[in-house]
Amino acid sequence: MSSLLVFPGQGAQQPGMLRRLPRETLVEASDVLGEDVGLLDSSEALRSTRAVQLCLLIAGVAASRQLLQDGSTVDYVAGLSIGAYPAAVVAGALGFGDALHLVSLRGELMQQAYPQGFGMTAITGLQLATVEALVAQVHGSKSPVYLANINADNQVVIAGSDPAMHAVAELARSRGAGLAKRLAVSVPSHCPLLDEPAQALAEAFARVPMQSPNIAYLSGSRARPLIKVDALRDDLAFNMCRVVDWRGTVQSAYERGVRLQIELPPGAVLTGLARRVFEQGTVTAFDSARLDTLQALLREEDGRRP
Repeated sequence: MSSLLVFPGQGAQQPGMLRRLPRETLVEASDVLGEDVGLLDSSEALRSTRAVQLCLLIAGVAASRQLLQDGSTVDYVAGLSIGAYPAAVVAGALGFGDALHLVSLRGELMQQAYPQGFGMTAITGLQLATVEALVAQVHGSKSPVYLANINADNQVVIAGSDPAMHAVAELARSRGAGLAKRLAVSVPSHCPLLDEPAQALAEAFARVPMQSPNIAYLSGSRARPLIKVDALRDDLAFNMCRVVDWRGTVQSAYERGVRLQIELPPGAVLTGLARRVFEQGTVTAFDSARLDTLQALLREEDGRRP
């Protein structure tokens, strides 16, 4: 049996999300960036893509350090979109300081590319093929909209211009969608609209040292483990413009023997999605359980390994 830590993507952010975490990691991040990161999680600050992504990175790393401080071990890590960065840090593939600089740049590139009028919308209750057909019906040069995330069998996310997403959402509701909701994401992630920012980020990645992970790193785009450094660089740099296959990633983890998934802060969105896949085992979130309980679960899963 194996264990998995998962890290949420943009949209999971919450005002005050850093205040419950160990101060040591916040101080380290502030020193690296030359600014007080404690100011990044206010409601006003979280309107910035850069602030949101930095907060998600810092929260994931800080909580993981706290969780594993007793010597507990984990077999796999995976992150949805920006969540791939704390996953890579925890896996030992990317230094925390380097991740902070890269995520700062990532947020700025994405924000500058689409300062307004674009974003992401979640649609639940329809099959993937139905949503794909609706997207194809609306998409055009003046109404760009794309499939962005496959989160579960009946939950997908689209990305594009606000009018195009609104048109797809209206069509989805007419087809019986349970929900078509604009997300708290101000950029059209995981589609070709971000090809150029991703290329610029890849150029920055080329100058950053990375190592093969010492904890198995599952790609949220490819739904399989990545070991080679070049593949990890590519995955992290370009995940902003590639479709997220989170359904496939969780299914891949389960098929590889994972029976314990712990979601790192903030929130429990990925916990709800995983329950549809985990027929056996335990799915929980850092924010909804005691630290000693989570550590005990990791030790118990560790004891079940052959």
